[in-house]
Amino acid sequence: MRRDKTNAVSRPPRAGSSHAAKTAVQQTTARVREMHQAIAARSFAVLRRVPLLAGPARLVQTAHDGIVAGVYQAIHHTSGVLFDAAATIEQRRLQQAPGEAPGRLATRMHSALNGVFGDHLAATDNRLAIAMTLRHAGAVLNMVGDSPCSAPPGSGRRLCVFVHGLACDESSWQPRPAASGSASAVDFGRRLQADMGYTPLYLRYNSGLPISRNGGELAALLERLLAAWPQADSELIIIGHSMGGLVAIAACEQAATAGMNWPLATRMLICLGAPQLGSPLERLGHLVTSALQVSTVTQPLARIATARSQGIQDLRQGPGPVQAHPAAGHIAYRFLGGSLAEDVEHRFGRLLGDGLVTLGSATAQAVAGDVRTAAVGKLGHMALLTDARVYRQIVEWVAALAEPERAAVDA
Repeated sequence: MRRDKTNAVSRPPRAGSSHAAKTAVQQTTARVREMHQAIAARSFAVLRRVPLLAGPARLVQTAHDGIVAGVYQAIHHTSGVLFDAAATIEQRRLQQAPGEAPGRLATRMHSALNGVFGDHLAATDNRLAIAMTLRHAGAVLNMVGDSPCSAPPGSGRRLCVFVHGLACDESSWQPRPAASGSASAVDFGRRLQADMGYTPLYLRYNSGLPISRNGGELAALLERLLAAWPQADSELIIIGHSMGGLVAIAACEQAATAGMNWPLATRMLICLGAPQLGSPLERLGHLVTSALQVSTVTQPLARIATARSQGIQDLRQGPGPVQAHPAAGHIAYRFLGGSLAEDVEHRFGRLLGDGLVTLGSATAQAVAGDVRTAAVGKLGHMALLTDARVYRQIVEWVAALAEPERAAVDA
């Protein structure tokens, strides 16, 4: 898996949501104008070949092109003025309430925007580009300099890092309010802390960036975490959902290659619905985009489609089955996939998978060592984050980590 370099940014971040919306509207308007012109050009070309219509067709085309140019220019100018005004208002609001935390809906929209356009936001220094952080109970974990970080109350040496998937944030690990009273909805982090003493930490990151780049940033962040954690000899498990599993795998690979210390403290990596062999949905999107490129009429739509982030495009093929680095060979790898079918062994169920990732892709394995897989039926992709059956499987896997320790003590 390739490794992308993260360049330091010395310039102040540019405007936020208004700037991003202005860019999106104006780019979409330009693509629609190109498609309009391509369709019109073909139509007028046919009319010019008809006897007695060639002259009038040229006159009509000249008038048409002039009117169309004026209309689209007006849309471009008007949208620019409106969004520039919105940016001014946005800036004033930020200055008035700099410490006010955004609501859950705003956070989710922010994460979704990063999932689709995150690489563009980062490349243009847009303040909407999410910086990678670790969080606990909604607050960012402060790791500054060489000083120990302030561990949450009741924390011990056991840590569990949750890594969300594409266009999501840490709130995706929380059951929805409507399902909070259901026996099938579980808060994995809260339960792991109560049942097994693992302090839950949640990663928030820009999921539109290349997976390898996010993996490198996560590797560096976990190195700082264990160096700053006040409890000595800490142990770590990582649970990643969908793209988050691929980011965690990339982090392990890059950290082991770089000789970092945190993989030595990592006991287990659990991937839930991680598309190791790629996502059929993204492969379909790539095929549709390629088909749109064939005709000059639909090429503007293809350019809109190819604007999706590199993070999304990385899901087309996936990294392939995990190849454990010798320096991280002690890590236990666990892969769990879901199926919409009740019978996970049914051919249709394995092909359909959880609706986004097939079972074969989610449970692919090539690791020589401690690796196990599991499948859960009647379960969609996002339900993997809170399902009680998934939690029971996680607990079974994590509890097995203590068995060799108990055996050594008994001996």
